[in-house]
Amino acid sequence: MVMDYMLSEEEKMMVETARTIAIEKMKPVREYYDEKEEFPWEIVKEFAKSDLCGVYIPEEYGGFGKGIMGLVLVVEELCKVDGAIALALAATALGALPILIAGSEEQKKKYLPDIASGKKLAAFGLTEANAGSDATGMATTAVKDGDYYVLNGTKCFITNGGDAETYTVFAKTNSARGARGISCFIVEKGMSGFEFGKKEKKMGIKASSTRELIFNNCRVYKDQLLNKEGYGLMIAQATLDRSRPGVAAQALGIATGALDEAVDYARKRVQSGQSIISFQGIQHMLADMATEVEAARALLYASARMIDAGTVKRTSKESAMAKLFCSEVAMNVTTNAVQILGGYGYSREYPVEKMMRDAKITTLYEGTSQIQKNEIALNLIKESVAKTK
Repeated sequence: MVMDYMLSEEEKMMVETARTIAIEKMKPVREYYDEKEEFPWEIVKEFAKSDLCGVYIPEEYGGFGKGIMGLVLVVEELCKVDGAIALALAATALGALPILIAGSEEQKKKYLPDIASGKKLAAFGLTEANAGSDATGMATTAVKDGDYYVLNGTKCFITNGGDAETYTVFAKTNSARGARGISCFIVEKGMSGFEFGKKEKKMGIKASSTRELIFNNCRVYKDQLLNKEGYGLMIAQATLDRSRPGVAAQALGIATGALDEAVDYARKRVQSGQSIISFQGIQHMLADMATEVEAARALLYASARMIDAGTVKRTSKESAMAKLFCSEVAMNVTTNAVQILGGYGYSREYPVEKMMRDAKITTLYEGTSQIQKNEIALNLIKESVAKTK
């Protein structure tokens, strides 16, 4: 039982739908996909049939129109069972958000309906081997050639890479302009000169594909440019403001699932003639875990509501806070869940070891915890300066 966050009837319906899919469709196969490291296409089809793929996309483009809060609720619920399988949906949102934020009406009508229906997945192509936390260090270029841009370069650690059909890719159109010389393009799977490199072997989220994107004289028509040349970094920043709560929701879902497993195990496990949940040491651990999870949920929901309200221009501080706190809570809670289960927690017989492996990535991608702290501190400084003027 969680606190009452006054969800609407439609929001409750989405949560219930996600819960049903998680328990009935995902739970029986989560171990299989983790061990085989296969992309969960059969489950993606279930997401599509249940209209979960477009919860955040406006109704005029075939979505459910429930914004970031809708995305957060669905991702959290799915991740209570499996944080890797759910990533197919969450990473697609990341790839689609640049189109939602900066796309023309024609671009939105062309790409968003297929994403909303689940017919196509999307991916976000920003990270490079030497341009992770500092996107301005990217080496991928897009050179204008008549009505086309010619893309050259390599992206790495791209979630949904190879499986997605639609990619929002960032490249330098004017290296001399630095941060203002980066642009964003919509690139489609199958375009000449666009190929996929190695698939990463990862510690966790093994059901999610993570691949290189390779551009070798890939010709992209000028209409595939999002907004204007030089707006790429601003599009990326605006996207991350909205997408980081999605990572936070993934982390929160994993933490909640691990807490549930720990409570259930502690209640059933008998030691010295009594259930270990009667031991004060275990009770204190569970109490701390439950408090952290609920605090994370309150922060996440508040940030998501704030984004959807659109009352402020940027929500980078709030998004960073939610992502930072939820991901750190996920690591704390899953680690403690393994501890409570003891040797069984370290065994694949129980899901908490997988939850701990899956939780770690939430402290890394879309900006490490340290980058989130930088973002929060920078905004605090700006707010303080503004108060003194």
